[in-house]
Amino acid sequence: MTKILVIEDIPDNVELVRKALSKTGYEIYHAADAETGLAMALKQVPDLILLDLGLPDYDGQTLAGWLRDEAILDQTPIVVLTAWPEDAAKQVVKSYRCNGYISKPITRINEFIAQVNSYLK
Repeated sequence: MTKILVIEDIPDNVELVRKALSKTGYEIYHAADAETGLAMALKQVPDLILLDLGLPDYDGQTLAGWLRDEAILDQTPIVVLTAWPEDAAKQVVKSYRCNGYISKPITRINEFIAQVNSYLK
């Protein structure tokens, strides 16, 4: 089963992602902060990581760097899930070797699912 780790601190956002992806058959894991997210990523080795940039302990950019430093996660797609402006999100993706970004708020569920699917091999 395809595993997706959602690293997001806002419960409503997590619930929306969970509901949207529940029909796809994906196994969804959740971490509310960077340290928990890193630990879960190393334990679960997900097929995809959806990463919020505004986390309560460390910012998403720092976590993206940590994730990319782990050989076991080197090929795991990291997709930034953010409300930041498009130019800023693109810069984070490029600077921190992420695979792309999805804008929040998520308003079109089918489009969101298609975006997520596009990052899975």
